Amino acid sequence: MAEEIDGEQGPRSSFTTYMAEGEQLFQKGEYEKAVESFSNALLLQPCEKNCLVARSKCYLKLGDSESALQDAEASLRDECNFFRGLYQKAEALYAMGDFEFALVYYHRGFKLRPELQEFRLGIQKAQEAIENSVGTPTSVKLDNKWDMHFMSKQEESKKAKQKTTVKAPKKDTKQQKKVDPLRSQKTTRQLLGELYSDKEYLEALLKDEDLVKGNARSGIKLQNLILNGINYLDTRTDFWRQQKPIYARERDRKIMQQKWNREKNKPSDPNQYILKSLEEIDHCLFNGNPEGSLKKAQKALKNIQSWKAEDIPNKQELIGNLYSCIGNAQIDLGHMEAALQSHTKDLEISKEYNLTASNSRALDNIGRVNARIGKFKDAIKAWEEKIPLANSSLEKTWLFHEIGRCYLALEAPVEARDYGEKSQVAAEEAEDTEWQLNASVLVAQAQVKLEEYESAVTNFEKALENAKLLHNEDAKIAIINALGDAKRIVDKINSDHDEKKTDDKTLESTGGEPETKEETSSKDVVV
Repeated sequence: MAEEIDGEQGPRSSFTTYMAEGEQLFQKGEYEKAVESFSNALLLQPCEKNCLVARSKCYLKLGDSESALQDAEASLRDECNFFRGLYQKAEALYAMGDFEFALVYYHRGFKLRPELQEFRLGIQKAQEAIENSVGTPTSVKLDNKWDMHFMSKQEESKKAKQKTTVKAPKKDTKQQKKVDPLRSQKTTRQLLGELYSDKEYLEALLKDEDLVKGNARSGIKLQNLILNGINYLDTRTDFWRQQKPIYARERDRKIMQQKWNREKNKPSDPNQYILKSLEEIDHCLFNGNPEGSLKKAQKALKNIQSWKAEDIPNKQELIGNLYSCIGNAQIDLGHMEAALQSHTKDLEISKEYNLTASNSRALDNIGRVNARIGKFKDAIKAWEEKIPLANSSLEKTWLFHEIGRCYLALEAPVEARDYGEKSQVAAEEAEDTEWQLNASVLVAQAQVKLEEYESAVTNFEKALENAKLLHNEDAKIAIINALGDAKRIVDKINSDHDEKKTDDKTLESTGGEPETKEETSSKDVVV
């Protein structure tokens, strides 16, 4: 599409074309051109979250952590639980050296999508970076043996030394001035590695006065270009020093050397292949490539089935895990019947070998697939079987809510209300405002079906308060409309009740027969 607006050239192609072009350039390592393509795509759809995440990745590759963070935050503006945006924000914060905040967002993403390996690896590397920077709690030793008498003696001895020796401090400072630059240079050399020669070359160029006064072809001063390069290397040095100090690098090198010496004569471990394959499978699914994830999972499954059980002690558990990965990829591809078969195989293996965690996972996935294809009774059966296996209040509130939703779809409002109330209790225990909102709406909708309008009003009001806390405008509008409908029905019932009382009193005084009136019709309230 070619457009000209006020003499300026507009985007010449479609959003999808620019996205595909940007992804290809990213794969080739041409990150600046990829940024340009994604920027053109964003001119057409400024708030497209996947495009913002893709451009954020490019900025991160180019070393522009600030821009990467801005795009990641923009992708979360409309949907705060967008897991790709959470992961990219965590990556940007990690690259900026904010390891504690990065860890927070890795944990948030892991809470939403615990099956993805990226969040587990992110949590691990952020924790390691924090420990390398500040040390572990066990490395900090507090000594409470000092007393005032000992401290006063120390101060007296320091004063005595200061009086007797006057020239010693000057010698020390001179030595310190000589030693510190050498140590700093050595540390920088170790941290930069091969890039240290580039830093020396740039610093040498900066000393050439004739050169730095010149301009590049683009018109930028060469001095500014050189200073930007040196500044970037200094920034990277500080980041690497913070992420993994020299002592930590040396410690890890020794540990790896010892591990290699112990295991170099052992045969290769098939489990390593499986773990690597699982990481690749999760990575493909996480990045929106379910076809690649499916192929890798099927290939890994074929290989592991051909190995002997003696080589892999947890062979059946790994096979079940791979069936689960295959099922998740098939869900994303829309192959629901095939996904149901894969997750059923995972369930059969977990029951045969008494694998509790795998059993819970399989029942969860089976319920999810059945609910999506409209087999609500089968979904309820799977999820109700999973209830005793739920480990946390957050897991229970989600489980109760989904079961209640299925009962509501089956026109069974009593069961829907009961499970909604269970979901409310679990959400309050978990202190999760969003699930309190969902549970309150479910209970209110079930109560409307049961013509319990006053109770429905109470629950809609609870839901509205939670929607305001979450700043969820769409939910607020829907709940306000539903609440208004419920209140009008309550007012109508009360009005009819008052009219009936008045008519009864009139009839008592006149001795007449009561007139028949139409009963108040119930009205469904939909959010």
